[in-house]
Amino acid sequence: MSAEIVGLVEQAGPYLTAALGAYGGAVLTRAESTAVDATSNLGRRILHVVWRRRGEAEQAAMEAVVHDAAENLEDTDAAAALRQYVKRALREDAELRRELTELLPTPATGPVTITASGERSIAAQTITTAITGDGHHPDR
Repeated sequence: MSAEIVGLVEQAGPYLTAALGAYGGAVLTRAESTAVDATSNLGRRILHVVWRRRGEAEQAAMEAVVHDAAENLEDTDAAAALRQYVKRALREDAELRRELTELLPTPATGPVTITASGERSIAAQTITTAITGDGHHPDR
């Protein structure tokens, strides 16, 4: 298996996990939601790209793998089965590899230094939500 495919699946993994957590087993059928963070929506888009490039029988197989992983978010074997499915799809379809490469953010090259200074400062390479005030409760 090529290092490119392994790298793509490793990079996509957190997005897929986030999508399953946000959308559940309906990730393949639900429309993108503005109420869901960008990470989850990117994971949903990745799964849709893979799904739509598969034949009817493969789409059914993918749906089963996705539902299993969504219903068992803590099960590392279910998550691994989904990653394996995506790897197989990428091995079989060069155009899919290109599409996935375009969807995923470009990985940072070289060392990244992130510094926070001062009371209630936040430091992260990527932040989707940050609340630093007293008494604020995020919408649930």
